[in-house]
Amino acid sequence: MRQESSGTEGGFTRATGGLTRAEGGSTRATGGFTLLEMIVASTIMAVAVVGLLSGIGGATRNAVRLREYDRAVQLARTRMNDLLLDHTLPRDTVVDGTFDPAQTGGVPAGWRARLKIFELPPRVAPYELAVERIELEVWWMAGTQRRSFTLDGFRQCVLRPEEIGRVAAAP
Repeated sequence: MRQESSGTEGGFTRATGGLTRAEGGSTRATGGFTLLEMIVASTIMAVAVVGLLSGIGGATRNAVRLREYDRAVQLARTRMNDLLLDHTLPRDTVVDGTFDPAQTGGVPAGWRARLKIFELPPRVAPYELAVERIELEVWWMAGTQRRSFTLDGFRQCVLRPEEIGRVAAAP
């Protein structure tokens, strides 16, 4: 085996690779990593892996939360459409209910709505058009925490003669 010497440091002959024999007669490997270098490299990799895993965990939690909100928005749209078409809905009264577990993926969820006059015509008279506001709150359980959001819808209505006194006196 032929070795090319590149110099001597502290009694050892430095070679370009492979094993060298120092002046004292011991054999030393020259082209690998030391134990300390391996421990430092392993520690850096462990920190990087922990950082990546915590990022993945946060992304998963966000995906679950977004799925819950998306489901709630779809339920709210459906319920709001039903309420907008229901002309028997009483004014200034809270109406509530729960959603079918088949629609919510088994998550307890419900709604609460209230219909109010939003805008009156300049001259309040029978058979004039007014604007009604439906305020819909949709709630669902995320573990032990109750989450909710509110959705507003507007529709026109015709003022009936029996409502004029009550509507005109309302703030």
